[in-house]
Amino acid sequence: MHIPSCSASRILSLLVAAILLMAPSAILIAAPATPTPTPTLEQRVAYAEAERSNSDPSATGIAPSASPAHTAWMMVSAALVLFMTLPGLVLFYGGLVRQKNVLSMAALCLGLTALISVIWWAFGYSLVFGKNFAAEGASPLTHALSPFLGGSEFFFLHGVDGVPNTDYAYWIPQNVFCIFQLTFAIITPVLIFGASAERMKFTSVILFAFLWFLLVYIPLTHMVWGATGLLNGVWNPKAAVPAIDFAGGMVVEMASGWSALVLCLILGKRRGFGREPMMPHSMVLASVGTGILWVGWYGFNAGSALAADGIAANAFLTTTLAGATASLVWPLIEFLQRGKPSVLGFCSGAVAGLVGITPACGFVTAGGAVIVGAAAGIISYLACTTIKRAFRYDDTLDVFGVHGVSGTIGLFLTGVLASVAANPNLAASVAGANGLKAAVEGGTLWLVQLKAIGITLALVVPATLVITLVVRAVAGLRPGGEIESQGLDIHDHGEEGYTLNG
Repeated sequence: MHIPSCSASRILSLLVAAILLMAPSAILIAAPATPTPTPTLEQRVAYAEAERSNSDPSATGIAPSASPAHTAWMMVSAALVLFMTLPGLVLFYGGLVRQKNVLSMAALCLGLTALISVIWWAFGYSLVFGKNFAAEGASPLTHALSPFLGGSEFFFLHGVDGVPNTDYAYWIPQNVFCIFQLTFAIITPVLIFGASAERMKFTSVILFAFLWFLLVYIPLTHMVWGATGLLNGVWNPKAAVPAIDFAGGMVVEMASGWSALVLCLILGKRRGFGREPMMPHSMVLASVGTGILWVGWYGFNAGSALAADGIAANAFLTTTLAGATASLVWPLIEFLQRGKPSVLGFCSGAVAGLVGITPACGFVTAGGAVIVGAAAGIISYLACTTIKRAFRYDDTLDVFGVHGVSGTIGLFLTGVLASVAANPNLAASVAGANGLKAAVEGGTLWLVQLKAIGITLALVVPATLVITLVVRAVAGLRPGGEIESQGLDIHDHGEEGYTLNG
């Protein structure tokens, strides 16, 4: 039977009405989206000013996003720091050892770069820069660990994307911050093995580095730079010891230098040490490596401002002055003592000055940088000559004398010379909450720095001792005497650094 079209329309309307009455919740009707209000001119100006000054934009009402200018500087800085290891330390360490061990230094740098990168991706970054161990509702155990370890929220770099992590930086993507910090994580354990060069098996190096990174680097770095860290005086209002370390005096220099001393003491001296010459096989390579390290150090120090701002510019200046001062002082002492300034003295002095200024570069003025550089040059020279001869330990490339000693001196002098004029963050509200501001204004920051030095040594020295003994028991530390005489290049890698094809 034919139904008129008007009746069909009516029937359809009645059916729809019945369905709506019987099951209104089954029909999802999207509400119109509320348009995001357009920022006012005043908000945009305030936001732009916050970006320019690397400050918190939250008061502007506009959510922070990555700044192209700051991001570009941090990507360059990360590349510069990696450049310090590859190829900087490859050439510097490679030139300072004997010819038969040059490739062992290259393998060390390349192998640890790969190993630490994977650890950083899996859990290293999260344990250092996470913070959910201190979150509300966390278990008492994890909450107790929060001054020493960060959290698990960034395991396998989950959520580490192009959005800034405002616990650390307002204007750079978190993935760029993550890579920048990875380059620090790579170079630190590499430095240690300059002390054990020419006499430690490559397999033992890898095992040692893995354990050391877990037990020393991760907790120490969180303590110094983590949002809930025990020693993070600038950015943690609850820091029990409000110390300051701009670019790694504790994290990199003291940690690697003092660990190197422990390792070389247990490892023992090289075969023939003190009886046969063990001169660098190529000061040309070592000099080029020194130059690369110096250039890379600008990313290391100025990049630690985490923005292209005035504090980064000051760190750039102080880094230059300290490195130059120590590079002048060291060979000057040689000239006064022996009548000849050595190229090795210029290189060693430059590195000592750069190490010394690392914790201070963003907190001191130009005059303070010259003082740090002079102190680092003089004291490290004495450590690498007089003290080393007196105690007769075999620190192959003077890692302790340069990194351990200058890093410790620089950290202490940071407490003496730090100035609000160089870094206004020393007087920020966070610094007031944990006592840092009062320590700076009252001239007692050097006491806080001494406490931080003591805590660092209390972690680094015993942990390195245990790790070294464990590696010795599990894998052994040294190759056989005849193998050591032949060189590690052939034994560990089956290659030679130089071949002559007639």
